[in-house]
Order: sequence, then C-alpha cells, then structure tokens
Amino acid sequence: MILSDRDLRILIRSGDLTVEPLEEEIVRENGLDLRLGRGYCAFKASEKVLDSKMPGNPLDFYECAEANRIVIEPHRHYLLHTLEYIRIPDYVAGLVNLRSTWARTGIYIPSTVVDAGFEGQLTIEVIGSEFPVALYPGDRFLHLVLVKLETPSSKPYQGDYKGQRGVRLPKFFTAQTGPGAANH
Repeated sequence: MILSDRDLRILIRSGDLTVEPLEEEIVRENGLDLRLGRGYCAFKASEKVLDSKMPGNPLDFYECAEANRIVIEPHRHYLLHTLEYIRIPDYVAGLVNLRSTWARTGIYIPSTVVDAGFEGQLTIEVIGSEFPVALYPGDRFLHLVLVKLETPSSKPYQGDYKGQRGVRLPKFFTAQTGPGAANH
C-alpha cells in the first residue's frame, strides 16, 4: 500500500518516520519531495580499473565538492545527496523517483529502493541530459514514495550506509573523500 499525505503526517507525528529538516511543502499527495543538498561527486573518465577488492584512491574516479549551483553536464554521471535526513520504520520501504519537472529536462536517475529501517541522507546517481542542467541546493528534486510492507522486515537495514550524511562513495573505499562524505 502506498502511503498518502495523511498517512505520512501520522507517521511523522508518531515519530515512526523522521524527516529533518521537515518543511510542510515536501509532504505531497503520495510521498515526500526531497530536496538537494550542496555536496556532489562527479565521475571522472579514467584508464584505471575500479576494482572492488583493491579500489585504490577514490580521487582517481571522483571529483567531489560542495556548491551553491551544480551543473549536470551532458551524459556525465554524478552522485548527489538529499538535504533531508530520513529515518523510516521497519514496516516501510521507499521507491525513489526523479520529480517529473526534472525528468522533462532529460536528466535521469536509475531505479533506487530505500530499504525498510534505513536512516540517513540519500545518495543518488544522476545522469546528464543532452544539454547542461543547473541544479540548486534546496530544489525539490526527488519524489520518495513510501510503501507499507505487509509485515515488518525481520532484518531492517543495518548496512554500511546507515546514518550517512552528504555524498557517500561506494563502501569498498576505506577512506571516503569529498565534502560531507561519511567516514564510517
């Protein structure tokens, strides 16, 4: 069952769902419109092989920074993060979609699921359009549809990305880099 705005407000008031900072405008008819944070990591073209067993230096593969304006270049891949820190209960999962306004610019995000029990800012991959698109921190960018599970998860999310803030690079890098990148 997809949760409505009424359901979301009940969960927020009860403390089962946390959204920080919470602004009334992000609670929508059937989900949450999450806003962009300031941090990003752009994928770099490289001749080096990214090997998950021996990943090397993340700076060989990513350029990370914070900005008041993030320009998504054509066909380039980026990792961005949400402004909001969320905590979802063990009986809810999330489906992340790009807001249709941004999809109409041609930028794209791969399908993303937020596991039951997740907590943290979301890191999301964005792929550039046919032309540069400027994004600004605070833009309502993602739509998070929350779905109630028939029964609570017996193993709510406890993975390496729990509690993340800022852009989080793949977990096989032992030393995370970039503004806002979590070091755990």
